[in-house]
Amino acid sequence: MTTTTTRAYAAQSATSPLASATIPRREPTPRDVKIEILFCGICHSDLHYARNEWSSLMQTVYPCVPGHEIVGRVTSVGSAVTKFKPGDLVGVGCLVDADLSCPHCRAGNEQFSPTQVWTYGGTDKHLGLPTYGGYSERIVVDEHFVLRVPSYLPLAAVAPLLCAGITTYSPLRHWKVGPGQKAGIVGLGGLGHMGVKFARAFGAHVVVFTTSPSKKDDALRLGAHEVVLSRNADEMNKHASSFDFILDAVAAAHDVNAYLNLLKVDGNLTLVGAPEKPHAISAFSLIMGRRSLSGSPIGGIAETQEMLDFCSKQNITADVEVIPIQKANEAYERMAKGDVKYRFSIDMASLK
Repeated sequence: MTTTTTRAYAAQSATSPLASATIPRREPTPRDVKIEILFCGICHSDLHYARNEWSSLMQTVYPCVPGHEIVGRVTSVGSAVTKFKPGDLVGVGCLVDADLSCPHCRAGNEQFSPTQVWTYGGTDKHLGLPTYGGYSERIVVDEHFVLRVPSYLPLAAVAPLLCAGITTYSPLRHWKVGPGQKAGIVGLGGLGHMGVKFARAFGAHVVVFTTSPSKKDDALRLGAHEVVLSRNADEMNKHASSFDFILDAVAAAHDVNAYLNLLKVDGNLTLVGAPEKPHAISAFSLIMGRRSLSGSPIGGIAETQEMLDFCSKQNITADVEVIPIQKANEAYERMAKGDVKYRFSIDMASLK
């Protein structure tokens, strides 16, 4: 199979900054969609992978091109493509391939497939080369993994929905959060701010937990009904045994048991934040209320499309700061410090 070169921003090692580079992309197969990338969100996973901070799980292959929150325009399609045509606005999230034959894929849960191929850090089955992400001029993706994007929403703010959006939408939907329920969101960051928007749109009574008093006004603006300072024991105790569901979006070490104790009987706490060190869980926090603790990654392709359609109807997007690609390294440093409200979105026109 032939390849063409594409301009990109890549890390050459765990300690080198992102910089201009040239990468190969395959020529489209009959099932492929070729996409000019317009915007790409910056996810904390991008930073972890670029700096090889997940080496215990996977070794970063350099050069690496991060980016899995991609919005772009179709420039050409393969002869067997039926869902898209040139000019369509589309999105690509965390997955770009799988064999689609396993039970998970057949159930619409490609995110659990043993053959899944990540947008970056995977292996392109056609070329045998690493997959490269969205900090690039264009990308070629199997049409099954391409999503329709609403044209009337701001595209820069749509891009983070492809990871931050579906990561929070999926567990809220799975646990059937809705009217008459009380839902908590732990942490008001890139994931948490989307959790607030979705939980409110689903009709739940939404409570945000934060360690930062300065975030109270913003939490209310985003849709929270109440804000609790998690370091205030009295405020926490007022909510004991009252939540149907809590979404924990904090990626730093913290006491999960404090939130398990806020769940009702049969309540659930789902982790979407992934701290480096394991949580210490008290068995009694679970046993005494028949409570459950679970985790959730992204959703499948059909659910991601459902999420985008829901966002288009509800006018939901991420809160973003739009930057040129040349500020990606600065954005990484600021993101590590929590200095962004609430996602960075790269205007890929700056790459040209």
